[in-house]
Amino acid sequence: MFRPKLPDIPTLPTTTVTPQQTQAPATSAGRPVAPYVGVGVGAVAAVVVVGIVLTALLAAVAVSAVSVAIAAVVLRSLVSSANKR
Repeated sequence: MFRPKLPDIPTLPTTTVTPQQTQAPATSAGRPVAPYVGVGVGAVAAVVVVGIVLTALLAAVAVSAVSVAIAAVVLRSLVSSANKR
C-alpha cells in the first residue's frame, strides 16, 4: 500500500544516427588553440592565488592594528592610574 510504484525503464532505439558535417572547420592561421587555453587557466589560477594572498595580508594588518590599539588603551590606563596615585 505504501510502496512507491517505480516507472518502467524506457528502452533506447537501436538505430544510430551519424551527424553530417556541412561546414569545414575554420583554420587557426597556424596557431594552435591549446596553449591559449593553458595560459587562460594559469592566469585564472594566478589571479585567485594573488587574491587569497592579498586578503590574508589585509586580515593580518587588521589584526595587528586592533592589537596595537588595545595595547595603547591598556598602557594609557596604566599611566593615567599611576599619575593619580
